[in-house]
Formats: sequence, structure tokens, C-alpha cells
Amino acid sequence: MGLSIHYGGHLKNANSLPHLIEEVKDVAIASDWKYQIFETVFVGDEFSHEPSYSEIYGISFTPTNCETISITFLSNGAMVCPMRLSFMGNSEETEGREWIYTTSVKTQYAGVKIHQFIILLFRYLNEKYFDDFRLSDESAYWETNDEEEMKTQFRNYEALLDNFALAIETFPVLENENMLIYFERLMKRVNDLKK
Repeated sequence: MGLSIHYGGHLKNANSLPHLIEEVKDVAIASDWKYQIFETVFVGDEFSHEPSYSEIYGISFTPTNCETISITFLSNGAMVCPMRLSFMGNSEETEGREWIYTTSVKTQYAGVKIHQFIILLFRYLNEKYFDDFRLSDESAYWETNDEEEMKTQFRNYEALLDNFALAIETFPVLENENMLIYFERLMKRVNDLKK
């Protein structure tokens, strides 16, 4: 639970990967954020026709009070979530493997300014490096560029979490109540508080 962004796509050109990594690394260093560099060059400076699930290319970084943001790719240039790849990359099921191509990052605790900066960084990277890029922003800033809407969505999520925490504190589990029934009762209370 918490305000997040969800994204995926492809790298336009295999030979642009080192430049992308360098630019994102510079942002991470300037912001004093931790970062991790994976493979920096595609074999032969080309994408493979079939993806290899054993190598990850690109960079990830972790803004203050935020989950790690991965700008990482498979050998065919498809953006991939390293965490999901580790869990589902060897899946025999096509449906299970599809999850590796979308990355989700909770930005709520990083705050409005860092969230906005991340969205602006993705706008820049999309123009320069990505193809078929898609991003869904729960604050609606990516879609609308409306700062006030973004701030409103942050406040709404904070209120929802506050209400949820209050509900847990004031709504203990009843005797002989199983967790599913408790959770349903709790969610009803949270929704009632939102009205």
C-alpha cells in the first residue's frame, strides 16, 4: 500500500546503454543516492533476438526514503525488474514471466519533490533512450503534469494510511475472529472513515 509508479518499455539502441548508465549514475552521485551498475555493454553492441534471463544490463538507484528504481534490461533490450526476474525468470508459464517486464516502485515516503524529480527524470530518459515506454503514475503527474493534482494524491494516500493505522489501533481482532473476517471488517472501517 502506498503511492507508486509502474513502468516498462525497451531501450532504443543497444549502443546507448553506457551513456544512459553514465547519466543516471551522475544524477545518483549528485543526489547522494546509492546506485548499482549491472552489465554496461550488450554483446557486440547489439540486442539479442531471444532474451537471456541470466544477465541484467543497466543501473538501479535508491532515492532517499524510496524503493530502488531499476533502469535495467534483458539482452533483447526489454526493460526488466531484477527482483521479479529472480523470482519468475525461470518460470515455464508465459503469464508468470510477463510480470518481469513491469517495474513498480513505491515513492510515497520519498515525498512530493523526489517523486516529481523521478517523473521528470523518466521524461528525460524516455525522450533520449527509450522506445515503447509506458509509465503509470498513481499521483497522475506523469499523465497530467499537474503539480496540484500530484500533491492532492499524496495527501489522499497519507490520509488513507493514517486511517488504516488508526483502524488497526482501535479495532483489535475479536475473540474467535479469523484474519480474513477481521481484515474485511477493518477495510470497511477504513472506507467509512474516508467518506
